[in-house]
Amino acid sequence: MAEISISRKKLKHNYDYLDRLFSKHHIQWGIVTKLLCGNPMFIREIIGLGARELMDSRISNLRTIKRIDPEVRTVYIKPPPRRSIRSVVKYADVSLNSDLETLKIISKEAEKQDKKHQVIIMVEMGELREGVMGDNLVNFYEQAFGLPNIDILGFGTNLNCLYGVMPSRDKLIQLSLYRQIVEMKFSRQIRLLSGGTSVTIPMLAKNQVPSVVNHFRVGETLYFGADLWTGKTIRGMKDDVITFRSEIIELIEKPMVPEGNLAENPSGDSYEINTKDYGKTSWRALLDVGLLDISPDFLIPLDKNMEIAGASSDILVIDLGRNPKKYKVGDFIKFKLKYMGALGLFSSDYVAKKLED
Repeated sequence: MAEISISRKKLKHNYDYLDRLFSKHHIQWGIVTKLLCGNPMFIREIIGLGARELMDSRISNLRTIKRIDPEVRTVYIKPPPRRSIRSVVKYADVSLNSDLETLKIISKEAEKQDKKHQVIIMVEMGELREGVMGDNLVNFYEQAFGLPNIDILGFGTNLNCLYGVMPSRDKLIQLSLYRQIVEMKFSRQIRLLSGGTSVTIPMLAKNQVPSVVNHFRVGETLYFGADLWTGKTIRGMKDDVITFRSEIIELIEKPMVPEGNLAENPSGDSYEINTKDYGKTSWRALLDVGLLDISPDFLIPLDKNMEIAGASSDILVIDLGRNPKKYKVGDFIKFKLKYMGALGLFSSDYVAKKLED
């Protein structure tokens, strides 16, 4: 069975790196756990690092977190569906909101549950995903802050997740100006300015984040050490906290060019023949994982001598060339992963999950 694993030592290394960085800048931060798909083994590991604020976009995952440790602060990180408000209030201490009518429903549900539900109002800053338009923020806040059992904790924004709009110092200053306007008009303190995610971390390291931004929501950089500006690994962090391995189930020397009339495969792809490959052969390894679990685009072979030839629903084909390392059937091929690939594997019932170290 194919398996995805997390290195406890490398995860702690990255956590400690980020915790030192945020402490230096007097910034609170929470860990986004949606990648882990609510796996209790991994959630316990994250909590064991010392994390006291966990964030997720799935209510069932927040429920798992609360069952493991009720004292951990949980944050629901997308606009809450109205049909799920009862569960959101029950399992999330905080939610990100941008719809006033939804907030009113949350207020009523929080009254029923005798809870004070905290809210971060999301502000649109150009990414065109969730967020109140800036020119409507004062009106939105005026109607929201008086709702019973609702505590407006702060303002936040989301960038880079849809169109790839990158954060900038100007955008974060604009977010802080919205905060100042609201505080002056209503004589109320906005305690949290959640302007940072993984993509903002390189700016923080270069002292380009305004000091008023005091909260970050971090997932990808913790798990992959990724600098989302350069596509490289942040110096001092680990890029192989999460790895994947899959077993070779067939290994045969075969022609490099398919034989017969070619049409689209079941994925809708058409294969183009390289005429230079006629008459050549290579060793082709079949692995016990396929498109059902992961796209080959998200796999990075650790062995640089091999190439991914393609995949069907349940089989991944690897071109080993002359097979210089003498792989054989039953051996495992190991990969590093891109974020979306890890997400698919963690959510697959057909892939084993492990903690290493």
